[in-house]
Amino acid sequence: MPNAFVHVELNTTEVAHAKDFYGQLFEWTLEEIPMGESVYTLIKVGKGTGGGIMKHPVPGAPSSWLAYVEVSDIHAATKKAASLGATIVRDVTEVMNMGWLSIIVDPTGAALGLWQSKT
Repeated sequence: MPNAFVHVELNTTEVAHAKDFYGQLFEWTLEEIPMGESVYTLIKVGKGTGGGIMKHPVPGAPSSWLAYVEVSDIHAATKKAASLGATIVRDVTEVMNMGWLSIIVDPTGAALGLWQSKT
């Protein structure tokens, strides 16, 4: 399926509590990945779409889940989203050696991540 959901990320105000809760609830395997001065926790589910847990990057914002959709050209997809009325919350950003992401808010107010893998 083109443009499949490929990643789901929890941006949370309480990383340790969220990891404990979801780890126990679903028995997910969680792997911490150092990212500069912060840590990103990969959620390895074995089957289906995996995800991650991280400290919410927006001070004062509530904890929330963010889905990512795979695109073949992150720059073109981000630009197209803007032309269709989306607000670009985070422009195209490289993520280590894995790929690129951008985050948009659609015209109805819903946030969505776009992802292009390097491989």
